[in-house]
Amino acid sequence: MTRFIFSFLGGIFTLLTLGLVMSAIGVGAIFYVYGRDLPEVAYLANYQPPTVTRIYSPQGEIIDEYAGDERRIYIPFEEIPEVVKDAFISAEDKNFYEHAGFDLRAIAAAIYEAIQTRGETLRGASTIPQQTAKNLIVGGERAIERKIKEVILANQMVNELGREKILEIYLNEIFLGQNAYGVAAAAQTYFNKQLSELTIEEAAYLAVLPKAPSNYHPVRQEKRAVERRNFVLREMMQNGYIDADAFEAARVAPLLTVQAGDRDGFKTALPDRDYASDEIGRQIRSEFGANTFEAAGLTIRSTIDAEMQAIAAEALREALEDYDRAQGEWRGAAATIAPEELSGEVDGEPAWRAALGRTQKLARDVKDWYPAVVLEVGGSSARIGVEGWRDGTDGHWITPDDLKWIRGARAASDILGVGDVIHVRHEGGTAEDPVFSLRQVPGVQGAFMAMDVNTGRVLAMQGGFSYQVSNFNRATQGRRQPGSAFKPFVYAAALDSGFTPATIVIDAPIEVDVGGGRVWRPKNASNQFYGPTPLRTGIERSRNLMTVRLAEEVGMHTVAGYAERFGVYDKMDPFLANSLGSQETSLYKMVSAYSMFANGGERVEPTLVDRVQDRWGTTVYRHDQRTFREAATREILPGALPKITSNRKQVMNPITAYQLTSMLRGVVERGTAAGAVNLGVPTAGKTGTTNDARDVWFVGFTSTIAAGCYIGYDQPKPLGRGASGGRMCAPVFQKFMKKAVEKYGAGRFAIPPGGMFIKIDRFNGARLPDYATGDNVVAEYFREGEQPVFGIAFDGGFAMGANLPMFTDQELGRPSNVVENGDGELVEVPDQATVGEISSGGLY
Repeated sequence: MTRFIFSFLGGIFTLLTLGLVMSAIGVGAIFYVYGRDLPEVAYLANYQPPTVTRIYSPQGEIIDEYAGDERRIYIPFEEIPEVVKDAFISAEDKNFYEHAGFDLRAIAAAIYEAIQTRGETLRGASTIPQQTAKNLIVGGERAIERKIKEVILANQMVNELGREKILEIYLNEIFLGQNAYGVAAAAQTYFNKQLSELTIEEAAYLAVLPKAPSNYHPVRQEKRAVERRNFVLREMMQNGYIDADAFEAARVAPLLTVQAGDRDGFKTALPDRDYASDEIGRQIRSEFGANTFEAAGLTIRSTIDAEMQAIAAEALREALEDYDRAQGEWRGAAATIAPEELSGEVDGEPAWRAALGRTQKLARDVKDWYPAVVLEVGGSSARIGVEGWRDGTDGHWITPDDLKWIRGARAASDILGVGDVIHVRHEGGTAEDPVFSLRQVPGVQGAFMAMDVNTGRVLAMQGGFSYQVSNFNRATQGRRQPGSAFKPFVYAAALDSGFTPATIVIDAPIEVDVGGGRVWRPKNASNQFYGPTPLRTGIERSRNLMTVRLAEEVGMHTVAGYAERFGVYDKMDPFLANSLGSQETSLYKMVSAYSMFANGGERVEPTLVDRVQDRWGTTVYRHDQRTFREAATREILPGALPKITSNRKQVMNPITAYQLTSMLRGVVERGTAAGAVNLGVPTAGKTGTTNDARDVWFVGFTSTIAAGCYIGYDQPKPLGRGASGGRMCAPVFQKFMKKAVEKYGAGRFAIPPGGMFIKIDRFNGARLPDYATGDNVVAEYFREGEQPVFGIAFDGGFAMGANLPMFTDQELGRPSNVVENGDGELVEVPDQATVGEISSGGLY
């Protein structure tokens, strides 16, 4: 019997062993079948998920971000706070540091449930490695096959990637609701905090969300969310991550979130997107690709100076609004709200507030402006509701006094009706009884831009009155005729072709055969003719006839070559009419081109981006490629500035650049911009006004910054009598540059070697003795060998030199490098003098 029993038990044991072996073989076969087609997990070591791209100011402040479909901020493992790691491990996988990537007991329970329901349902309880595998590789379908694949991949990840990398991937990948992917984005979304600023209870709440974010919404499901948060806190205590005191303090803490209105939202901490930040995005898309830019995790350091950007916007808006109000035309409401949407309440507030808040294309980005809606029109006044302001003691009113600028409007009922959406500007008063004035977005538009003449860094860009009303950037996207602002390029071509600032050009009628039996007869703006005139006076007074005659003499193909070299046009049509700025270009290109006059003729490319770094902090783009000359050779002495070596292309002769700059200074000091620009430092520029004053311009520069303004209607039409670049655009330049000079400084324009100063009569081009003084005297800079000769000899409308006797330096009793400036002082001009060494009275 004993032998039988042992034989029987041995048989049973053999069968069990065989069963276990067969089961193991079966399990192995299943894992082999499902695992053979799975990808290798090693690629996850270089995991690069879609990550938010951010734009920073030069001071390091976030000014905009692009998030794509998934808003994610990637944080490496070592920068994730321990409290966040502890919270998620306690909530999702408390044995994370012990298992082989999967939890056998949880899997057994899940398989049992799947068998019971014939695979229709499968409980959770996946480990963090399994969830990571599901999110990144397998997919989200709930089936036994997916579970098996999860286990295989989870085990491979633990073996090949390590637990720290898995946890890093998980905490950056997981969806936590509200379009927040990863814990860093969720910290901002729910608490408007950096990850490092989270409290224990806040970290615990985020750890609640992976299961089903909508089920634990902090407002709609607040009770459930708090209960689940406290469960996670208890797990953290039981796992030894926090002590009892910390648990109790966190357990009773209220759930304060952005969604509940307890905190400001992260988006409210960002400035409104504007023309500059939008243009940065456009530039980066063109450089890195439209499909990858928003999710590439780039860190972009912009060039925009926030302070100067605000001044640029204010200066341009003031000019546009002043012109618009002077026309006296009311163009109607910005929008209309139906009367039934104005009555009653929504969430305890007057219904009109919600209706007004839904109204788009309003100038909410203009300082001190607010949208408003007309609630009542009675008598001569209209009662309004103003966005963001309480009604006050007696409500807010538009009165007849506020309508004086509108032609034909004596009472509010003449122009306003109930439901009209309008703009108002806060004018003062008290918090209880503020004062508002009626405004409208101008019908005329414009643009402004400023840039560093040496680096190309764009300091400010305003592409219109309001980005929120129209995001069309007139500084970069608009194409308009530059008019007389183009003339400096004609004069640059002439100066490089043997002309000098003192060369005489005949200002007289000219006829141009344009073909087809047609004749073009250009005119000066004054409709007068001035006879023989030096080049300097021609550009200072913006003489059209002189410019056309000059372009004809030099050749339009030569002029076109200069315009293309400076980047004004990609390809310029060599028609004579284009010498007066008939071909369209952009303000962006014009300001860039003028910068090359200021910096001595070196090519400079404008940019709104200083530097771009990838998600790992590696610099992948840097705009400024200049180097420090002393960097590798010697130590820079204390208090001394390093010499910067430029590798930029020379697009024009430095002497030509200086001569042209000197002539453009005359435009500002006594020409078409005189009286409108006075910065207290040497300033050059040129006005531009097209036919019928459809477009007006001013582009100018100091030794450090170039800036330009354009004003005109989007659908071109005359601006009216008296409109000009000097009257409308130059004041915008003045307001901006006054502050820019205070902040960035400005010196005198550097004098290039290879020339000499000679005093000239600016009215007739005559050479004057060095002791000459008076309003007619200028000290022109001539190339060596191109000094004025004696005797006027007209030939084809041109004359070189003057008919005055020459006084030698010996006769004057002083060295040849000593000249007299406009203040009557004798100054020495060294071989490589700078304008800073010469008084501004006569030398520029």
